[in-house]
Amino acid sequence: MNSVDEAQVRFFNYLGSERQLSPHTLSNYQRDLQRLQDYLIDCQLFTPDNSQWQQVDARHIRGFVAIIHRQGLAGKSIQRVLSAVRSFYKFLNREGLAQQNPALGIQAPKSPRKLPQTLDADQVGQLLDAPDGGDPLVCRDLAMMEMIYSSGLRLSELVSLNLNDLDLYDSSLRVTGKGRKARMLPIGRKAMQALDRWLDLRDSMAKLDEMAVFVSQRGTRITTRSVQQRIDRLGKMQHTQGKVYPHRLRHSFASHMLESSGDLRAVQELLGHSDISTTQIYTHLDFQHLMDVYDKAHPRAHKQKDKDHD
Repeated sequence: MNSVDEAQVRFFNYLGSERQLSPHTLSNYQRDLQRLQDYLIDCQLFTPDNSQWQQVDARHIRGFVAIIHRQGLAGKSIQRVLSAVRSFYKFLNREGLAQQNPALGIQAPKSPRKLPQTLDADQVGQLLDAPDGGDPLVCRDLAMMEMIYSSGLRLSELVSLNLNDLDLYDSSLRVTGKGRKARMLPIGRKAMQALDRWLDLRDSMAKLDEMAVFVSQRGTRITTRSVQQRIDRLGKMQHTQGKVYPHRLRHSFASHMLESSGDLRAVQELLGHSDISTTQIYTHLDFQHLMDVYDKAHPRAHKQKDKDHD
């Protein structure tokens, strides 16, 4: 194992043990650094057997960004790559393996911000009021969707919920979101009803030592993939327009809350966003909805087809 390989192994051990990043995040870091390493080999700064990270400067990083942008990588993804490179060099600096951080000050190209997909209130009602038909799994699925829409949960937060995170008396729950930030959230009336129905059935499915609120047929904590598949299945059964997925329900929660309350800070707190600019995307969504209504309703706003004039 050469010295650079050892440096990367130490870096990933540091991320896993000291920073306790998830396996998914570690995999992203590894892929991003491999992408940079491949580029530097193509530039002949590195060879496959000899990578001298201390020789990399800002010119190389700018060239790398330009290449992956031309390859079609979105600005947000490039920003993540740069974050991984900056973190790696910060570690190398700390360990005395590099003297500078060549990614500092380099920005990702800006990409047009896509508006999140949402369901309107009627679509949500039709979806969540579906009968469970006495099927415990459908009962569980409806409870999961109610919880996401009621409390604005991320998918990871939903599957991580434990029984001791719930306060059924106070109709609230505790979650730990991104950055290990804990927050308390209310549970709405409809969600409480769906949760109560599920908890009555849960004990007959869950293993004795399982603390997860939502479990699979095997009696263990349900996986994120299973939640996605089950919610998609229910959406299709209810003929919901467009694909139904957990984050679409979270987006719908945020959009409907902001539309009704106009309180951006409160919605930020409920969603667990560290930066209010992340929450502000829903103000654009609300404005787009108003524009659509305006275009359809205002008598002098209708776009008319061009007419030939004699």
